[in-house]
Amino acid sequence: MNYFDDIRPVNNDEIAENLQSLLSDASFVHLIKTYFPMVNLDQIAQASGRFSNLVEFQNMVIRPILEALISTSATSLTVSGEEHITTSPTLFISNHRDIVMDPSLLALSLMRTTGTTCEIAIGDNLLAAEWIRTLVRLNRCFIVKRGLSPRDMAKSFMQLSSYIRYAITEKGVSAWIAQREGRAKDSNDRTQESLIKMFALSGKADFIDNLKSLNLSPLAISYEFDPCDYLKAAEFQLKRDNADYKKSKADDLLSMQTGITGYKGRIHYAFTPCINPKLDEIVQNCANKKEQAAAVCAAIDAQIHSAYQLYAINRWAYEQLTGDTQYATVDGADERAMAEKYLRGQLTKINIPNRDEEYLWRKLLEMYANPFINYLKTNTNN
Repeated sequence: MNYFDDIRPVNNDEIAENLQSLLSDASFVHLIKTYFPMVNLDQIAQASGRFSNLVEFQNMVIRPILEALISTSATSLTVSGEEHITTSPTLFISNHRDIVMDPSLLALSLMRTTGTTCEIAIGDNLLAAEWIRTLVRLNRCFIVKRGLSPRDMAKSFMQLSSYIRYAITEKGVSAWIAQREGRAKDSNDRTQESLIKMFALSGKADFIDNLKSLNLSPLAISYEFDPCDYLKAAEFQLKRDNADYKKSKADDLLSMQTGITGYKGRIHYAFTPCINPKLDEIVQNCANKKEQAAAVCAAIDAQIHSAYQLYAINRWAYEQLTGDTQYATVDGADERAMAEKYLRGQLTKINIPNRDEEYLWRKLLEMYANPFINYLKTNTNN
């Protein structure tokens, strides 16, 4: 078990120690008092030794914070496909919109529907402070190492693959991971083949059977509004204008803060079936591992794309981007006007050198149009 110590979540017998460490951190205490004044830190400190497991801690401490956050930053959080949340340990794989909120709202959705949560994959590039590392590990997160040398990355992939397999097949818990490293900043969601290959690394069977044992279940996450959209558009231009551009830790922290507190409108989590039946078809139709990996990615993408919750802003952006007006009457005039007003407002927030307004506007439109484009392609193909 020591093999996983630097990436695993907190164990149940470590909750009190880690919670006390968190509550003694001035930065964490300041954040809670500033943004969540309703949280009684003294009460949590007194109860720290009474939490028997992390799910109990999440339900008692984290859920009220997330419920309060949603009440101020979103119109609603809805779920579909609850029938696909089974008692079998599952590896949920989803599109990725927001660094913090995607897994946080998955936890809230699961607490609301099942009373439990799942383990969460989170990149170590987001752990800018020790208290953040402690907080995420208390919230059942396991760490994905980033920025390593090729040799160290190979070792890290095997460790991560082994941990995911251990969580699903031995601990008997479900887990979540995004379908690619980093967010799809243009919302053109595609599963990364290297991720699928990583899942199978630690198995002792063939490629497809190694995947089947993880019970891969695609999950579609839809935000009506992405509060980080203008930051993503700015990053597109900065990278276009400077091939060596790298985001700073301050940029990551700004994205985290904006995603957490910014207005998101309606949010929907759509659970879809485990793809194991499709894996059986893939092994019959694809001759080698390379073809199989590509087919697995396509199967995951199809389920995510077909399960999007689409809003007026998606159809309006699609119309502006493509000139196709056949869906113009689906939404009311007020919704369409609000979509345009929102996007124009986000455009004005972008303040970067050599601001290319036409390019930035197109990038904003693409972010909202791409889910609708992929939805149309998937439903047409099916």
